[in-house]
Amino acid sequence: MSSKEQLISLIKERSFKQSDKPIFKLSSGQKSHFYFNLKTTTYSSKGQHNIGNLIYDKIQKLKLKPKAIGGLTLGADPIAGATAYYSCLKKKPIEAFVIRKEPKQHGMKLQIEGYVKAGDKVIIVDDVVTSGQSTIKAIEIAEKAQFKIIAVIILLDRCEQNGRQNIEKCGYPVYSILTIKDFVK
Repeated sequence: MSSKEQLISLIKERSFKQSDKPIFKLSSGQKSHFYFNLKTTTYSSKGQHNIGNLIYDKIQKLKLKPKAIGGLTLGADPIAGATAYYSCLKKKPIEAFVIRKEPKQHGMKLQIEGYVKAGDKVIIVDDVVTSGQSTIKAIEIAEKAQFKIIAVIILLDRCEQNGRQNIEKCGYPVYSILTIKDFVK
């Protein structure tokens, strides 16, 4: 079974819920027939193995050369970490970074953690996209830090509320590993 097939199977087992009626309230306030809590997959060892492989392979196929990959905490954290680990195994290291929703209130008062600085080429990553608002927030913070964003990679595009299109309006190419079509036929 391929990494993609293994990941789909794991998400179906751990992270996907579906109903005949729209009972799942989304962060936008709207209700949906299906729901994904990808943290139960992205924080698992099997999930991280497959995610690191799939994201790294996507980066290689697209011929992207990022210094780092990351996004808004909490959804992006395990994806960025898995990709960084897998890239090191392949001897083409990519750093991971995390963007806090708000800057720390102590120490260096950083909003971004990781070995990345202004001018570095980065990929913004997110676990699930519906409206795209959390991904856009990560993009805005990365732009403010003067990172050079070369792409956005979404683990799962719900294909609702114009999420992908909203992100594309920021001016960056957007790629997804999975879509709702992998779960709902």
